[in-house]
Amino acid sequence: MNNFNFYSPTEFVFGKDREVECGDYVIKHGGSKVLLHYGSSSAKKSGLLDRVQKSLQNKGIPFVELGGVQPNPHDSLVYKGIELCRKENVDFILAIGGGSAIDSAKAIAMGVPYDGDFWDFYSGKSPQKALPVGTILTIAAAGSEGSGDSVITKEDGMLKRGAGGDCLRPKFSILNPQLTCTLPAYQTACGATDIMAHIFERYFTNTKEVEVTDRLCEALLLTMIKETPRVIADPQNYDARANIMWAGMVAHNNIVGVGRDQDWNSHGIEHELSALYDCAHGAGLAVIMPAWMEYVMNHDVMRFAQVATRVWGCQMNFANPEITAKEGIGKFRQFLSNIGMPINFEQLGAKESDIPALVKSFGIGDGETGGFVHLKANDIENIYKIAAHAQL
Repeated sequence: MNNFNFYSPTEFVFGKDREVECGDYVIKHGGSKVLLHYGSSSAKKSGLLDRVQKSLQNKGIPFVELGGVQPNPHDSLVYKGIELCRKENVDFILAIGGGSAIDSAKAIAMGVPYDGDFWDFYSGKSPQKALPVGTILTIAAAGSEGSGDSVITKEDGMLKRGAGGDCLRPKFSILNPQLTCTLPAYQTACGATDIMAHIFERYFTNTKEVEVTDRLCEALLLTMIKETPRVIADPQNYDARANIMWAGMVAHNNIVGVGRDQDWNSHGIEHELSALYDCAHGAGLAVIMPAWMEYVMNHDVMRFAQVATRVWGCQMNFANPEITAKEGIGKFRQFLSNIGMPINFEQLGAKESDIPALVKSFGIGDGETGGFVHLKANDIENIYKIAAHAQL
């Protein structure tokens, strides 16, 4: 196990109807004027925005609003948010929605106190200061409610890039599983896929003797395998929704990733798909992650065999562990298909002819990635090709 620091300052407020308490938590964490940042009209139609506004009004907290966050949030709205916050002297941002709204809120939070272009933080600069952010989560997926990470798409060139820093971790996050019960099955499945991908990005490691976090990862994966079909069959199942919502947070606040090297190549490879085609991030991951697994499996066959036996219930073939490893990958892909996810380019709406452009946009040039297996441009091209033609 590697040396590590674990920092998770977010206060999590979990359960039914907890969003009506948001005014209390804004005050507790130092807010005096709030930007409400959200996505589509669903926050208004559902009555959620009204409840949030009432809670703030009851506490005498003024607020301004900026809606319009879209999936794979764009930089243009971030610039508007930065300008609005400066004009209105906003000192706290409350994101209402899923990972897109939260990521956009974090980008605005970095940009307000910064003299330069906020995109600097998505080009390698480390943020040191940001406005405080709170969240009211409506989609269990990205884990942004507990992480210090944010992903934004730059419209000029459609570059999808990430930023990260402890100053971006939310001050509080309100998690009411009831708010996820109206999600369509496809959106639910995309979220579940993203959660599982966050776990796998940490699970596949070159660090030895990490049994505690291995077992934590496996427990979360088993939870997702059990609960995702339940909520797709019965969207109003509060208990299953609650388990998924908490799993999504635990999967990405890094409690399951401490003390171990991590990968994150599948996320990077997928980001090019969702930037180019504007597909759901989870759907892109469903296509890419099993393909990546197939490509790198021989780097550590026993780790793939381990997850196959511990999580997917495969029988260990001690004479040929490759068979067990491949069976586990196949069961993962079958699970994704069963919950309604695409498994190849055609089902995703991607084109094999675009692979050279995807590789170029990835931006690795003659270099290589880090992670579980260091990848060069030709490796990334091969993974896209596997993804393009994947079958059950």
